[in-house]
Amino acid sequence: MKFLDLAKVTIRSGSGGNGCISFRREKFVEYGGPDGGDGGRGGDVWVETVDGLNTLIDYRYQQHFFAKNGRAGSGRGMTGAAGDDIVLRVPVGTEIFDEDEETLLADLTEVGQRVRLARGGNGGWGNLQFKTSTNQAPRRANPGQPGVERMIWLRLKLIADAGLVGLPNAGKSTFLAATSNAKPKIADYPFTTLHPNLGVVGVDNHEFVMADIPGLIEGAHEGRGLGDQFLGHVERCAVLLHLVDGTAPTFIEDFHTIRAELSEYGAGLDEKPVVLALNKCDAMPEEDVETAIAMLEEASGEPVFRLSAAAGQGTTEVLRALRAQVVETRAEENASEEEDETWKP
Repeated sequence: MKFLDLAKVTIRSGSGGNGCISFRREKFVEYGGPDGGDGGRGGDVWVETVDGLNTLIDYRYQQHFFAKNGRAGSGRGMTGAAGDDIVLRVPVGTEIFDEDEETLLADLTEVGQRVRLARGGNGGWGNLQFKTSTNQAPRRANPGQPGVERMIWLRLKLIADAGLVGLPNAGKSTFLAATSNAKPKIADYPFTTLHPNLGVVGVDNHEFVMADIPGLIEGAHEGRGLGDQFLGHVERCAVLLHLVDGTAPTFIEDFHTIRAELSEYGAGLDEKPVVLALNKCDAMPEEDVETAIAMLEEASGEPVFRLSAAAGQGTTEVLRALRAQVVETRAEENASEEEDETWKP
């Protein structure tokens, strides 16, 4: 299945049915009078998160979603049938934006969340509604209200606990394949990963979700390489794993490049907790590894983990550090949410 994280669709709710002008005329019935029924209301447009989806590819081939119109009223006081609703099913983590791509309409982060995007029009009144003591034979009825048509953007941000960042060929996909059942593409050329991958990793009988995004290069925030279009998938992560290729002659410059791109992107990525690891240590002499780790710790001011994803060396220590940070960050988020719920002005 192809991966798609941005889609533009057109939605339209159903129009209400027209009211009916009708009069009761039956043989041997003493009293007649108006009996026109109301029109049925139009269908709504809803969006709902469902389990089992991780892409918006369905909206690549269908971009128009129109709810059914309500039926017109009829005689004998019968109300017209209401129009059927239409539901857009999206994966968890989808954001709904207005046509300007800036106004956030909904942020769906849990399975089963349901939001109405366009309300159907009300049905018009039949002439039975206008009967009064002074107007016992009204010959008027209301038309149904028109539906609402609008364009919206669907933007998917994957839900993961930890996110992998680094330059192309830093070993991100190799690390994900070594620690989970995910099967990302791995090759010896840059930009092997063209779309984000998710994997469930486990350590000490605990599991969490990790996201691998395509590699960044200098100037990604300006659109170079694959740009920063996939960084949105790590916005929701509790911690970032920054992998640095130890075999690169410019690994210190590579480290600063990634940190600069995270800062330029914004959205709080440069403020997230980071676990820093020097990868591909199995391909380096021991003295070079110690020197590189010392240089990287001095440049970052953070502890650096020794790692070889291909050989499986150091992965457990890195996963333990990631899980500890995930638990701490999620606990802080839950505490802040509880404070927001209990606080009253």
